[in-house]
Amino acid sequence: MVGLVALASFAALAIACSKDSGSAPAADARPRVVVIPKGTTHVFWKAVEKGAREAGAERGLDVVWKGPLAENDRAQQIQLVQQFIAERPAGLALAPLDHAALVPAVAAARAAGIPVVIFDSALDGRAPDDFASFVATDNGAGGRLAGEELARLCGDAGEVVLLRYLVGSASTEEREAGFLASIGKRSAMKVLVDNRYAGATIGEAKTTALNLADQLKQAKGVFASNEPATNGMLLALRQLGLAGKVKFVGFDASPPLVEALKAGEIDALVVQDPRKMGALSVATLADLIAKKSVPANVDTGAVLVTRDNLNRPEIAALLE
Repeated sequence: MVGLVALASFAALAIACSKDSGSAPAADARPRVVVIPKGTTHVFWKAVEKGAREAGAERGLDVVWKGPLAENDRAQQIQLVQQFIAERPAGLALAPLDHAALVPAVAAARAAGIPVVIFDSALDGRAPDDFASFVATDNGAGGRLAGEELARLCGDAGEVVLLRYLVGSASTEEREAGFLASIGKRSAMKVLVDNRYAGATIGEAKTTALNLADQLKQAKGVFASNEPATNGMLLALRQLGLAGKVKFVGFDASPPLVEALKAGEIDALVVQDPRKMGALSVATLADLIAKKSVPANVDTGAVLVTRDNLNRPEIAALLE
């Protein structure tokens, strides 16, 4: 009899344990979404992460943030997408390092039933056919804005240098094309250099810019198409004794770039809203998970920041 009681007690305990430790998620478990940026080190991506996590908390999502170690490592970014496909998250937001190379990985995610939002940089294809939505700055417009400002600073005449970012980066390629279109409207302006790429880091960008020393000494103006390229160009201009002498428009903001703007070493920055971009990417995933319709394209905006307007509240908020 004692043996039967003991056996019954053991069976009850086993049933209780199986309920507590089973693989089924808890009733209050939050849907898990993954955000994969191009990289994680630059100030821009840290702001995107902040916005993504804020939106996740507001919409009841568990946000996983993970990007490649190097901002030119397409293979690692592809591996990350494949890894998370296997883990079956509720949604995936991706800033593709390459507009073509990431297409198969995104197609695989869609085939697995995972909603995909592309953000920051375009992917070959279109929403909603190849991915659910595209959340980004209108980069072509941002590049044109930079070109118009540099032309104004140069008096619509003179020679200028363009420092590109990376081959295959759709966002910066669109900015560069917009910039060249603006400059091309001015018959008295000439682009001295338009085929040099900064690379993924500030150090690489500085080296590339220093290798353009002769052209920079000849130029009246310079444009760099993202944060590391602008930082690297700034360091090179300082080393060459040209900072504040050559008209300089950059793209994106960071504390060192804002300080250089205040000091007159940079004349203007085209600034995005990365925090808003991160927030809207995750909010769009939340709507997709809730089976709500979402817009195919979301423009997160960009503004021209100069010494004259950087203290305005709406501008200062973008520079935090």
